[in-house]
Amino acid sequence: MQGNSKKTKVMYAITKGNWGGAQQYVYNLATSMPEDIFDVVVVCGEGEILEEKLREKGIKVYKLNSMARDIKILKEWKSFTELLSIIKKEAPDVLHLNSSKMGGLGGLAGRIARVPKILFTAHAWAFNESRPWIQKKIIAFLHWLTVIFSHTTLAVSRKTKKDIDSLPLMRNKVFVVHNGIGKVDFIPKKTAQNILTKKVGSKPTPIMIGTISELHKNKGLNFLIEAVKDLDEEVSVYIIGDGEEINNIENKIKELGLQEKIHLTGRIDDAKTLLKAFDIFTLTSITEALPGVILEAGLASLPILATRVGGVPEIVENGKSGILVSPFKVKEINTALKYLISKPDKRKEFGKEIKNSVEKNFSLERMIERTKHFYIPTISL
Repeated sequence: MQGNSKKTKVMYAITKGNWGGAQQYVYNLATSMPEDIFDVVVVCGEGEILEEKLREKGIKVYKLNSMARDIKILKEWKSFTELLSIIKKEAPDVLHLNSSKMGGLGGLAGRIARVPKILFTAHAWAFNESRPWIQKKIIAFLHWLTVIFSHTTLAVSRKTKKDIDSLPLMRNKVFVVHNGIGKVDFIPKKTAQNILTKKVGSKPTPIMIGTISELHKNKGLNFLIEAVKDLDEEVSVYIIGDGEEINNIENKIKELGLQEKIHLTGRIDDAKTLLKAFDIFTLTSITEALPGVILEAGLASLPILATRVGGVPEIVENGKSGILVSPFKVKEINTALKYLISKPDKRKEFGKEIKNSVEKNFSLERMIERTKHFYIPTISL
């Protein structure tokens, strides 16, 4: 092994240091690896939250302030040279890359630095987003290069793996390791409702619908907003999160006159602890890989209404542990919401089923053990 210790040094690297599903994945792995076996260091780009949380746990963090999601040639070169320098300095045994840009730049840097093992976790593929045809082809090629640069790619869902299986040279390169979730200290229902309503200056309603989501076009929040328009006045919707689409979403709510029914809370620390405030959880994304927020909602025993995209059907079984609808379809979302609102027994049944499924099939312990196997193959699955 490299370095001055006998431990296996693992370097996690991710494009953005904000707080989303990929960042939580990195945090969970970095803080859960046994200290007697692994020495952990993390590299992240713009954003403060991930860095702060990791430092609180005593994890060494390098910040690449030049690395962001948007592509700018000079910044990419600066990010690449800084990343290569860090990799050479730390000499990791394992370089575990996350998100598209870090995957590409990190994979190349890792090869140049001759890192013994390079892993890339595919949280999602950008070619699944709504883009011009030529952009999708270029992005697919760049993703393919990322997988080629890496020794092993971990796909967070079977659908994520299937999306690239047909590309050349993928044999024995891609393996499925589902995301996992650990224990969550949920705040009791009434208390959680009071926290949310106080934050936005509203009052609890008999049915509270909620979602935790980055305010991004891919999350399909406009479709949820449109679907809510003709719901009973005793229904309210809470959207927890922030992001680049905040102004457009606010304008949509005003345009439909739904200011009293739909509430934007902004970002809330540890928002998952408030999930029991809701009677129904929604995720109306137009593209996903395997969203951790669905696992959190499932652990909270919430009936889930989600779009049939990415790995969501691998978590939610339509008609048994929730309701799946087509993306973009406002009418389907509206019909499903009305059904769940009118069927309290079904809500309870779905909530029980999804909790059992998440605890059995998507535990954090299972994800960590399977991931460790790819760092040190002798570790048992």
